[in-house]
Amino acid sequence: MNIQDNLNNIKSTLPEDVTLVAVSKTKPISDLMEAYNAGQRIFGENKIQEMVEKHEDMPKDIEWHMIGHVQRNKVKYMAEFVSLIHGVESFKLLKEINKQAKKHNRIINCLLQIKIAEEDSKFGMSATDAATLLQSDEFSDLKHIKITGVMGMATFTDDMKQVETEFKFLKHTFSDLKNINTELNTISMGMSGDYKLAIDCGSTMVRVGSSIFGSRNYK
Repeated sequence: MNIQDNLNNIKSTLPEDVTLVAVSKTKPISDLMEAYNAGQRIFGENKIQEMVEKHEDMPKDIEWHMIGHVQRNKVKYMAEFVSLIHGVESFKLLKEINKQAKKHNRIINCLLQIKIAEEDSKFGMSATDAATLLQSDEFSDLKHIKITGVMGMATFTDDMKQVETEFKFLKHTFSDLKNINTELNTISMGMSGDYKLAIDCGSTMVRVGSSIFGSRNYK
């Protein structure tokens, strides 16, 4: 199976209201262009430098999503072009994104990363912290960012019951936060191994990499 076939197979299983982010981290531009030529326009990277380099060399109608952990001192490199930042897990980071977006006269869309996994290695804020943030005066002062939803990463486990519980918790959190901010519309959850379950639990955006591009080559 090639990248185009993989992509078409996955797209054929997605409901119309679910967005596919092709996770292209560590993959060469030739692979991304194969997906691009098959109609894919949304790509997700987890390292800002790699995303910047690919953005420079690839067509400008691509939407770039930053899906990895974001260091505040690197926000400036992507502020000019990034479409959506998935992993916002602190107010400090939000403030920095706002500051850099302002320099480019942009409003950058962001998702609040909620910690849904039991693993310590996963980043994210609690549901309570997210609710507090959305209702704070400091947040309302940020005019160059827009929170469009939530993102979560489930525990890395074969226990699909646990993953399902975590996904449902994120959906529940989203519903609670939507009562505070009615503009929220995105739940980013689900990857190659569990995106169908994520969709069943309410996901509106799935991050799929290896099922499109094959296994990764980590240097």
